Amino acid sequence: MQHTTISEIIFGWDPVWFAGILFLLTYLMIVTEKINRAIVALLSAGLMILGGVLSQEAAMRGVDFNTLGLLTGMMVIVAVTRRTGVFQFLAVWSAKKVNADPWGILVMLSLITAVLSALLDNVTTVLLVVPVTLLIAEELNIKPYPFLFAEIFASNIGGAATLIGDPPNIMIGSAANLSFTDFLFNLAPIVLIILLVMFIPFYFLWGRSLTATEYNRQKIMNYNECQSITDIVLLKKSLFVLTLVLTGFTVAHHLHLQPASIAMLGAALLLLLDNLNRRSDNQSRSVHASFAEVEWVTIFFFLGLFIIVHGVESTGLLKTSAEYILKLTDGDMTITSMTILWGSAIASALVDNIPFVAATIPLIKSMAPTFGGTEALMPLWWSLALGACLGGNGSLIGTCANIIVAGFAERSGNPISFVRFMLGAFPLMLASIAISSVYIYLRYL
Repeated sequence: MQHTTISEIIFGWDPVWFAGILFLLTYLMIVTEKINRAIVALLSAGLMILGGVLSQEAAMRGVDFNTLGLLTGMMVIVAVTRRTGVFQFLAVWSAKKVNADPWGILVMLSLITAVLSALLDNVTTVLLVVPVTLLIAEELNIKPYPFLFAEIFASNIGGAATLIGDPPNIMIGSAANLSFTDFLFNLAPIVLIILLVMFIPFYFLWGRSLTATEYNRQKIMNYNECQSITDIVLLKKSLFVLTLVLTGFTVAHHLHLQPASIAMLGAALLLLLDNLNRRSDNQSRSVHASFAEVEWVTIFFFLGLFIIVHGVESTGLLKTSAEYILKLTDGDMTITSMTILWGSAIASALVDNIPFVAATIPLIKSMAPTFGGTEALMPLWWSLALGACLGGNGSLIGTCANIIVAGFAERSGNPISFVRFMLGAFPLMLASIAISSVYIYLRYL
């Protein structure tokens, strides 16, 4: 037991058993979704402290504030930018570029979803793109399911390309001290290949059957996408700040700055530019509205989750698990990388990938002595990132983005069947992991 991180266990409980059982119960509660996951995570984090596994000070040391700061800062930037209407503009503009042809719209919206997921994050992207997609499908009088299926895949594939694209990448980047450029250089090439390859099965599944009447297509062509832009001045300010932030991400590593600092500074700058000429009472309402758009449920879920995982890690349970995995793989880097890639993909399809990644990160860290130091762990980090992000495509509960899309579909009267989605998605997810396996092996192993 590490006395620097674990306070005396009360009630005479063994800290390993207490932390392990609490973690498993937390995981089961998150998977079943009977209680909001933020409530579950915060309650379990409190029990981890109350049970004596961690002191409050040790619990706070386990919280990755870089991840929380990066998520919060980007959410504020997107909340302000959303008010300009630029995302609706992109959706309508792309539909008109392909003459409102349904298959062309599916491809264009998928590409936009992938790019925005890489530059913003996949959860935010589907919140912006899916409502417009449903509107376009309604105008064309066709079922939205093929579009939503493709956008789920595009959001998770695109999100895998960058540090900020998917919450697991944010967590991995912070834990392994990987920069925005590191992710872009190592993962963007394979992400682009997988995205393009996925359009082949999409076409055979839906491409030839997606049709719309000339009358319905003309309704889309009659849209004036420029009317979507509601505040051109704010749009210029938002694009200026977003450009600064993305540039900051690329140079932050060389300046010894963390991504959270860049994102929070960018959010503060955009809020300043948005409120400079307002009266103080109007400023308060504007800032409150922007902060209200932040996914605080997600932020507090992460907060609790970090404490839970840190509690389990501090008991030595994760180190023991890592030693067991290394024993099974005989300490072979290739076998270990493939195990992490495929294991994280399948696990992320069955449960939310965020708690899985949170538990796996310290597991990989503890393997450093076996493989010769932290630098030797790079293949494992990229395997985890690809497995967790792409594996999320395997089912409707694989990522937060999937759940959000399913919620929109249900509210629009077009519910997505869990079984139907999984029967189509799981084999395609496995195909993307097979492509990733070849890439990981050839490039790193």
